[in-house]
Amino acid sequence: MSFEPWTLVGLHASVRFTVVADASPGLLPRLLQPFAKRDLNPDAFDARRRGDTMVVEIAMEAMPAEVVHLVEGNLGQVVGVRGVTRRQEITGQVCRRAA
Repeated sequence: MSFEPWTLVGLHASVRFTVVADASPGLLPRLLQPFAKRDLNPDAFDARRRGDTMVVEIAMEAMPAEVVHLVEGNLGQVVGVRGVTRRQEITGQVCRRAA
């Protein structure tokens, strides 16, 4: 299956982002901002400090598949982030009902 954004409209994905960054006091809220501005609430958030480095995992079970690449890009732009990896699996179709 293609993971191009235009082919993913109406699908949702199980996604886990792993972020490696410099440890700093403002890092964790800055990592949540790409989710908050899209009205998304992560299902899991785990942060571990290893010396002067933080390793943060953020997971969502049903994220709109067409925004995964946007959130990944925003995470990579956060000050102090050294790298972002993503594990993604398309898990289903979004059911939209008329009002």
